[in-house]
Amino acid sequence: MLTLWDLIDPLLNTLAGRAPSKPGGPRPSPRERAAVESGGVRRQQRAQAVAEARSRTRKPSRDRDDVGMQAKYDAVVREMLDKYGVRVRKWRKSMSGIAWYVTYRDGSVQRLIEAPRPKGPMSAAIFLHEIGHHAIGFDVYKPRCLEEYHAWRWSLEAMEAHGLNVSESVRMRMHRSLHYAVAKAKRRGIKRIPEELTPFLEKPPPRSSRNASRR
Repeated sequence: MLTLWDLIDPLLNTLAGRAPSKPGGPRPSPRERAAVESGGVRRQQRAQAVAEARSRTRKPSRDRDDVGMQAKYDAVVREMLDKYGVRVRKWRKSMSGIAWYVTYRDGSVQRLIEAPRPKGPMSAAIFLHEIGHHAIGFDVYKPRCLEEYHAWRWSLEAMEAHGLNVSESVRMRMHRSLHYAVAKAKRRGIKRIPEELTPFLEKPPPRSSRNASRR
């Protein structure tokens, strides 16, 4: 009659690299059993460690890409702030921004913005939009809605020049922003809509439609 050990013993012998013992034959001592069992456990542990190591090697490629992309965004931020002499008063958590300047009695000017820190296409576009106001100059384009158009155009051109992704969401954000600016100008009694802004008289498509089209 076979015992439980007779069923387990061949497996342990296989793990140990030994020929299986015959049923009913001499049984290994408790020390031998412990050695064989611990050897099997160590093999399992080594196999698990190898599997975990392989799984970890798959992640760094994406992590390195993320780190590299963030470094690219950070480089654009440094370049733009230095080039146009702008100081960030506050990094906003929301996807919104504002640009303004302060002129002091001695004639010096401080250029300021609030914007989200660039970490992706949308935050980069909004940051560059606010930089764009300083780059093109305030009150250079009138009415105000036309200045907004040129600031957005400057932003997208800067993204393309630096190899940043101008996503469809960014283009829709530009459309919504300029549609709002045109509607506001009309409420205030503007007599003629600048030609550059005529494409933004129509509302952008609803978000649900855009999401469906991306699928």
